Amino acid sequence: MSIPVRPTWRTHYALAVLVAIYVFNYIDRLLMAILIEPVKAEFGISDTGIGLLSGVTFAVFYTVFGFPLGRLSDRIGRKPVIALSCIAWSVMTMFCGLAASFTMLVIARIGVAIGEAGGTAPSMAMVSDLYPPERRSTALSVLMLGSSLGAIFGLGLGGWIGQHYGWRFAFLVIGAPGILLGLLLMFTVRVARPAALVKSSDVAQVHWAVTVRELFQTPSFLWLVLTGGSAAIAGYAIGTWSPSFLIRSHGLSLQDAGLLAGVAGGLGATFGTLTCGILCDRLARRDKGWQIGVPLLGTLISIPFGLAYFLWPTGIAFNAGSTPVPTAFLFYVGFSFFGTWWATPCLGAISHLFPATRLAQATAIFVMAMTLLGVGVGPLLIGMLSDGFAHRLGTEGLRYALASCISLLVLASIFLAMALPRYRNHLNNITPAPAAVTKAVTA
Repeated sequence: MSIPVRPTWRTHYALAVLVAIYVFNYIDRLLMAILIEPVKAEFGISDTGIGLLSGVTFAVFYTVFGFPLGRLSDRIGRKPVIALSCIAWSVMTMFCGLAASFTMLVIARIGVAIGEAGGTAPSMAMVSDLYPPERRSTALSVLMLGSSLGAIFGLGLGGWIGQHYGWRFAFLVIGAPGILLGLLLMFTVRVARPAALVKSSDVAQVHWAVTVRELFQTPSFLWLVLTGGSAAIAGYAIGTWSPSFLIRSHGLSLQDAGLLAGVAGGLGATFGTLTCGILCDRLARRDKGWQIGVPLLGTLISIPFGLAYFLWPTGIAFNAGSTPVPTAFLFYVGFSFFGTWWATPCLGAISHLFPATRLAQATAIFVMAMTLLGVGVGPLLIGMLSDGFAHRLGTEGLRYALASCISLLVLASIFLAMALPRYRNHLNNITPAPAAVTKAVTA
């Protein structure tokens, strides 16, 4: 694997632009979560229907296009794929606000999914290209702040706009900035492409099926993919339905639910993401196994916090200004902090396992598993369980549907435990190759 030269201000600027794009990637993706209730009211659909809209429909198209776009970025460079994808998903987000029927809304969300399929994996691969291995987890944790900041602005701002100006206006306003960010990346970011991408044409010559087989033959990769899939089911289910849970079980308004789930929960996730990235880089210098050990520790700690959040009785702990804060929500902040620890270190581990010519494709497979299972199965599963429990529990059915999905984090912990020795042994047996010179090519 080629080793990047020492990062410069251009490196950090490129990372800053990628973070901004990733923020809007998640804002556009999560915006539907805070707008569930008004969308349901206008189109008259069930929780299962919402699960299909925000879950399966999005995930299937994201997954179908994720690997080809990751493969394309391994061939032609990361920047053009990311920039054009950002513009595409932003335009389609704005189209969501113009939907005259539920069918049109589904079609617009499909467009968002296809666009976002070209953003996540190439962005993560680009950050791995920019930073040396000993700083990579920290750099990736900065990129992954996009998901936390996206939750803050997508849920908080989206809830405020939705309550005061309507859900359609929220899609229109929040979709527009991504067009400008795509142009900003295309025309102002200058990055060096790794020598492996500049000189090698093997990505074009090797059949994609052969590449996939070779990736899964790498020790620990399968277990990392399974970790991403199982943890994402719980993560996306909770992220999608948490505002509705606060509205139904704790009596909050749309604006207050968005503010708490977005801002307070997002801040917990922000600090958690940074903490686990820095911790990984420091501990992995002593023992490479900590790259997997840190997410295992965080995931285990998050489980009791998640259960307490959903099962704690109704009651208000205090008021933050005019916003009532349920006692149960205090546990959500802890869950948000530790519940993010699995993602960044797993992506960092993948960046250590594969060369630049395979990195975006390997990352795309991991992200596809997260999306197909997390986005696809998570919201739909909770919607179906909620509808099923509602026959006996009414609006409290959502509470127990969400509590049940915490069991998937136990499964993710088992997968991480399986990956840890395989990952450590694989890296310890690799003979370090001479550092390749990174050729400066404006992508």
